[in-house]
Amino acid sequence: MAERSIPLVDLRARALPMRVPPQALPANGLLADRRGRPLHDLRISVTDRCNFRCSYCMPKEVFDKHHEFLPHGELLSFEEITRTARLFVAQGVRKLRLTGGEPLLRKNLEVLVGMLAALRTADGEPLDITLTTNASLLARKAAALQAAGLRRVTVSLDALDDAVFKRMNDVDFPVAEVLRGIDAALAAGLAPLKVNMVVKRGTNDHQVLPMARHFREHYDGQVALRFIEYMDVGATNGWRMDEVLPSQELRALIERELPLVPLAASAPGETAQRFGYRDGRGEIGFISSVTQAFCGDCNRARLSTEGRLYLCLFASHGHDLRALLRGGASDAEIEAAIGAVWSGRDDRYSELRGSGQAAPAASGRRVEMSYIGG
Repeated sequence: MAERSIPLVDLRARALPMRVPPQALPANGLLADRRGRPLHDLRISVTDRCNFRCSYCMPKEVFDKHHEFLPHGELLSFEEITRTARLFVAQGVRKLRLTGGEPLLRKNLEVLVGMLAALRTADGEPLDITLTTNASLLARKAAALQAAGLRRVTVSLDALDDAVFKRMNDVDFPVAEVLRGIDAALAAGLAPLKVNMVVKRGTNDHQVLPMARHFREHYDGQVALRFIEYMDVGATNGWRMDEVLPSQELRALIERELPLVPLAASAPGETAQRFGYRDGRGEIGFISSVTQAFCGDCNRARLSTEGRLYLCLFASHGHDLRALLRGGASDAEIEAAIGAVWSGRDDRYSELRGSGQAAPAASGRRVEMSYIGG
């Protein structure tokens, strides 16, 4: 049999084996990387599959009908995810975000939410458990997710105009169904809710003001709209700098109609610069990882759907936790391995890119956003 050729995007490549150091973690469980950044947020990808084919994330020409997604047996089980999350919580993590792919494609996701919601910090506090979704299935699942312990939801929506949105999701999915999912989430008590809009110059930038007006006027402050600069994540989205619309320009565009006032960050390491409307009717945010890098206080780790730990959204390799989980390692050994990886972390890709110092990934490609979430 002929050897199967490796596609341009081999999402399973370049996982580094984790060597378990003999020493234990500090008694207080508080970790800091080489730049003094604490470990606070863990983003958990529960599937590499998505029912959208957005060009900036999973372009159809790459993720076509022949694309090989991970077989179910390679995905972390709910029990493995929960065990891993518990070990991260023991070391300072306070927020868990479920991502994908599209996380609601993972069957019985509310069961996992319930398992994670039962975890507690060392001082007995519940975790902040959130979900990022395209909302295509949210209307039917919001109530069950909230009942299981989900606290908040972030919805990806890149346009209000149906034709523009359908072109961007590339599967002819209508805006109305996303809005129905948002309404269901709010009705279920998943509030406040965030809506993320990736802005590409020349593609959907004319939708910025309509989006701002809509969520300001119809949701009574329950929805915070965030504008995200189009990022060079992975190797498949054809990223070009001239398609990036800087947040500074977006803010100026919005303020010509809707005056803004700056707001304080709501949490350490927050990626969005927050602004409120001057008349008090809601807020927006700008995530400016291209033009205003926020590497300096990044406190997020990412766990892939098959159990690889990534330290940066722009990473080219992950560290294999699944081998430890399935190889009989004790909790103490896995905690020590996590601690060793985080304490050696020095990632600051966006800062280096901004200064012109970012080198290409050693393999010529970085991990795809659809594989480890945003």
